[in-house]
Amino acid sequence: MKIEATEIADVLLLVPECHADDRGLFAEVYNRTEFVRAGISPVFTQDNMSRSVSAGTVRGLHYQVPPHAQAKLVRCSRGAILDVAVDIRRYSPTFGRHVRRVLSADNMQQLFVPAGFAHGFSTLSANTEVQYKVSADYAPDSERGIAFDDPTLAIDWQLRGREPILSAKDRALPFLENLKNDSPFKTIMEPAACVF
Repeated sequence: MKIEATEIADVLLLVPECHADDRGLFAEVYNRTEFVRAGISPVFTQDNMSRSVSAGTVRGLHYQVPPHAQAKLVRCSRGAILDVAVDIRRYSPTFGRHVRRVLSADNMQQLFVPAGFAHGFSTLSANTEVQYKVSADYAPDSERGIAFDDPTLAIDWQLRGREPILSAKDRALPFLENLKNDSPFKTIMEPAACVF
């Protein structure tokens, strides 16, 4: 597996090595030893899966505050998504910047999103399934979010003229400006310090 840097150092793109033959293919998608060697050290405690019926579904931008902050390892097992991670670490030089990558069942790539980032995705095809590991269990009282259409983030969700399909909860999320002076992530959390 190749582990590649992105424009924000702590967010990593994982590209599996596929072994294909006339039966199909095989790829290793998680190897704790290799991850630790690459500096990805969170212990994942829960696996989640979402299915979105329509293209243009937007989920996010979500995060959990400490002590239940989550690192995530995201992959798309059916269809395709535009996956987004926004840096919300208050004193980070990349605060408010984001990383976007297309993850699909075809490219089998994964995005590692450390704690201290808001995460979301838009579906680029119908009947899309997303699977992701998290480093802390779901804690409703710690759940927070940022509006996907925050103009200061200026994220191109690749909706291609479609009206976004959102939950009522995601429609009510605040802008990043509301978080700027009150970020629960006041210091830069190194990936190695995110072990739960």
